[in-house]
Amino acid sequence: MGQDIDPFRAISVSKRAHDLKAEGRRILHMEFGQPSTPAPKGAIARAHEVLDTDPMGYWESRPLKERICRHYKDEYGVDLTPGRVTLTCGASPALVLALSTAFNPGDRIALARPGYVAYRNTLRALNLEPVEIACGADVRYQLTAAALDALDPVPAGVIIASPANPTGTIIPEDDLAAIAAVAKAKNIRIISDEIYHGLSYGPEIRSMLEFEPDAYIVNSFSKYFSMPAWRLGWLVSPKDGAARTSAYVGNLFLTPPSLSQHAGLVAMDSAEELDGHVEVYRRNRELMLDALPRLGLEKIAPPDGAFYIYADISKYTDDSLAFCLKLLEDTGIATAPGVDFDPVEGHRFMRFSFALSTPQIEEAISLLEPWFAAQPQS
Repeated sequence: MGQDIDPFRAISVSKRAHDLKAEGRRILHMEFGQPSTPAPKGAIARAHEVLDTDPMGYWESRPLKERICRHYKDEYGVDLTPGRVTLTCGASPALVLALSTAFNPGDRIALARPGYVAYRNTLRALNLEPVEIACGADVRYQLTAAALDALDPVPAGVIIASPANPTGTIIPEDDLAAIAAVAKAKNIRIISDEIYHGLSYGPEIRSMLEFEPDAYIVNSFSKYFSMPAWRLGWLVSPKDGAARTSAYVGNLFLTPPSLSQHAGLVAMDSAEELDGHVEVYRRNRELMLDALPRLGLEKIAPPDGAFYIYADISKYTDDSLAFCLKLLEDTGIATAPGVDFDPVEGHRFMRFSFALSTPQIEEAISLLEPWFAAQPQS
């Protein structure tokens, strides 16, 4: 029998939201990091062209892999060969590939808590042991080199994310270098989730490949490129792991949709349009940060990047799931309970996504303010 894993509770919130919508309720979806902005116009046009002219089939786009390599050279000064890039159906299969090819059953893998729910649960599903490191406000809710160095016994691997989900915090360059140094000294394999690269509101985002060339890098077209439903991502493997990754993907997942690969190649040359999307998120972030004190939510993780606000709601509740469901029933606003991201402290946190349109964010704030004002405080 397979491993039991926790449900993704935000999905249950979302399911209830869709049920309410079917009943005629107005719903604002702030529970997922799902861009409201469309895929780049050129990518959509290319998809129409391919649909009209190409029967398609199983295929891994060499031009797309080459373009991804050029992206790493242009953005981070890192040289890659296409053989190290594996195209996947989004970031989730890329994470599965990295974990299943890099580690053995029973290996201990370190990760920050709070962190993306799928890290912990995917590790367990693959018979790996998550070693969660409590990361609070004193370390900006991010894993540190000192915390990694202090683990005994030494883990086989570590998952880092910068910008992170659910917090949006970015790990500074010096801290990334320090984490890489500890990992190298102790033979800890690094998995770096870089799906939110491109989404920063100030701090510079650096790739772990700049500090550890043999790290596994997970990325996707779902966030910055505004293409979540196209199910396209990639995994960068170390030189000594690329052949193993190729063997695994061919047997477990085959190739991502050909249509998405054609469109993704065009999307990678749509920076001006995509950076315009980031400005939408920037404005939404400003609106949310301005509104939070009026909601009584003064304690939040620093939202350096991505499109999330991770807020302490302990003055209102010690049951974040029930709180999010009540908010949904009363206002039509769907949010994510903190217990998804932190099974220990998350009962007193919640996550808002500001990846909606700006008018939707303004509408949400107009509903949130009176609702929070009416909630009893402890």
